Amino acid sequence: METLVPPGWPATVRPPGVEGWERQAIAHLLDCCPPDFRREALFARHPLVLAIFAERCVQGQQRAAHDGLALVRADLGDRFDQPVVDAAVDVWQAESARLIRVVREVDLLRRAFSGEQFVPTLAGRWNTRPT
Repeated sequence: METLVPPGWPATVRPPGVEGWERQAIAHLLDCCPPDFRREALFARHPLVLAIFAERCVQGQQRAAHDGLALVRADLGDRFDQPVVDAAVDVWQAESARLIRVVREVDLLRRAFSGEQFVPTLAGRWNTRPT
């Protein structure tokens, strides 16, 4: 029987309850954090703490991408030709879109580590219920 996950669940992480999902989720969350976090034994023992830290990290990245996009034309406009500036804007926009997906993934992993179960409804939506 296939275990369902809500839209936005990370493709590299098995669904909650499936053997090995926590290990994959921890690896995914560590990829969202500064490299030094990999040395913290706390996160292996308490993955919810890692999920909360990862949430703050990606939110910070999201703010930085927002600021970068807002300022890129002013920062580069006097130094580079318009095609270079436009390409830089495209990079910031792509990064902003990627971070929207990552924020959703991290939120779902945090909720799963908090014990929420994801349940599809007949209306095509997803509800959660505590375990």
